[in-house]
Amino acid sequence: MEDKTQKLSLKREVGLVGAVSLIGGTMIGSGIFMTPQTVLYSIGSPGASLVVWAACGLLVIMASFCYAELGTVIKESGGEYIYILRTSGPVVAFMLIFSSVLFVRPAGVAGLALGFAQYAVAPFYPDCPPPELTVKCVAAATILTLAIVNCLNVRLSMSVQVFFMVAKVVALAVIIVGGAVMLIRGHTENFEDSFENTNLGINPIGIAFYQGLWSYDGWNNLNYVTEELKRPEVNLPRAVVIAISLVTGLYLLVNVSYLTVMTPKELMSSSAVAVTWGNKVLGSWGWIMSVAAALSAFGSLNGTFFSGGRVCFVAAREGHMPDILAMAHVHRLTPSPALIFTTIVSLIVLIPGDFQSIVNYFSFTAWFFYAITLSGLIYLKVKKPELPRPYKVPIVLPILVLIAAIFLVLAPIIDTPQIEYLYVSLFILSGAIIYVPFIHYKLCPGLLTKLTVFLQLFLEVAPAEKNL
Repeated sequence: MEDKTQKLSLKREVGLVGAVSLIGGTMIGSGIFMTPQTVLYSIGSPGASLVVWAACGLLVIMASFCYAELGTVIKESGGEYIYILRTSGPVVAFMLIFSSVLFVRPAGVAGLALGFAQYAVAPFYPDCPPPELTVKCVAAATILTLAIVNCLNVRLSMSVQVFFMVAKVVALAVIIVGGAVMLIRGHTENFEDSFENTNLGINPIGIAFYQGLWSYDGWNNLNYVTEELKRPEVNLPRAVVIAISLVTGLYLLVNVSYLTVMTPKELMSSSAVAVTWGNKVLGSWGWIMSVAAALSAFGSLNGTFFSGGRVCFVAAREGHMPDILAMAHVHRLTPSPALIFTTIVSLIVLIPGDFQSIVNYFSFTAWFFYAITLSGLIYLKVKKPELPRPYKVPIVLPILVLIAAIFLVLAPIIDTPQIEYLYVSLFILSGAIIYVPFIHYKLCPGLLTKLTVFLQLFLEVAPAEKNL
C-alpha cells in the first residue's frame, strides 16, 4: 500500500521551445516600448544609448550563464531564493522572499500591467494622454484575467506564452524593417555626431541601466521552473543563449529604427514610443503598433505570473511562507493559492504606483539580490569544487557580474541620494526582524493551522512534493 500512494508534484512539461518562449517572451514586454526614451534622456546621446542597450544585453548574458551553472548544481525551482537559501542561509533567503513577495514581484506585475493598459487605451485617446483612472482599471482587469488563466492549467498558460511570443517578434520585426527602409532611403542625420552631449555621471549611467535592464527583466525566469524543465542540464544553458542573444539583437535594431525615424528630442518627449513611431511611418495604420505593444506587455505579464507563483510555492515548501502557499490544486496541478496571493498584492501596489518609479525601485531591489546570489556562486566554486557540475563557467564571469551588480546598486545612491532608496533598503532589512519571531520561533501557529485547513478545503488544494 505504502508504495502505491500517488505523490502530487509539478510535471516536467517545458521543452526547449517552451523554455526559449518563456525567457524571450517574458523579456520582450512593455519595456522596449516604454523605456527607450528614459534611457536616452538619462544618458543624453543616441550613440551612448545604443552602447547602454548593448551593455545591458552583455551583462544579462553573463549573469544568465552564471545562473545556468547554479541551476544545474542546485536542481530545485525557486531561482535566487533557493540559491541564497543553500549558500547564504535562511535569514538572507527570508529577506529576499519577504521583499520579493511583498514588493519586487508585485511591482513587476503592476509595472507590466500599466504598460499594457497605457498602450491598450492609447487608440481611444488620440489627442490627449488617457486618464489615469482608466489606465489603472484596465491594468487591474488584466491582472485578474491572467490570474484566472494561470490557475486553470499549465498547458494553457504555456500556449498563451508561445502565441504572444510570436506576436511580439512580428511587432519588433515591423519596426526593424520600417527603420531599415528609412535608413536605405538615406535618413541617417540622427546618427551624425551621435556621441554629442553624453552624460558621463555615475547617476545618469546607473538610471539608464535600470531602465534598460527593466526591458531585459525575465532573463532568469527559467531558473524559477527548473523542476518543470525537461533535461535541465542541456536545455537550461541552450535556452538562455538562444533567447537572450535573440532579444539583445532585436532590441539594438529596434532602437536604431526608433532613432532613424524620430529625432532624439521627439523620442524623449514621447510617452508611448511605438505609437509615435507608428504614426510617423505607417500613417493612419499607426494604431497597429499600439495593439502590438499591448499584446507584448500582456504576454510578458503572463510569463511573470507563471514563474512568480512558483517562487511563493518554493518558499512555503521550505517553511518561509504559510503552508497554504505550498499547495497545488488537486486536479489541475497548478499552485493556485500562491497565484491568488501574488494577484492580491499586485493590485495593492498598482493603486499608488507610477511606471518610472516602479521601474527604478524594482531594479534597485532586484540587483541587490542578484549580487548576493552571485557571491553564493563564487562561494560554491571556491569552497565546494567537488559538487557535480554538468555545466561550468570560469570564476571570472561571476566576479565581473558581481562588480557590475554592486555598481548598479550603489550608482543612484552615491551621486544624488534620494530618500526613497533608503525606504526600500529599510524594507528589505525589515525582513530579518520579522524572521526571528515568526519563522525561527514560530509564533501564533494555532491560528494559521485553522486558516490553512479552511483554505485547503475551500480551494481544493493539497501539499506538493519536490521534483528532483
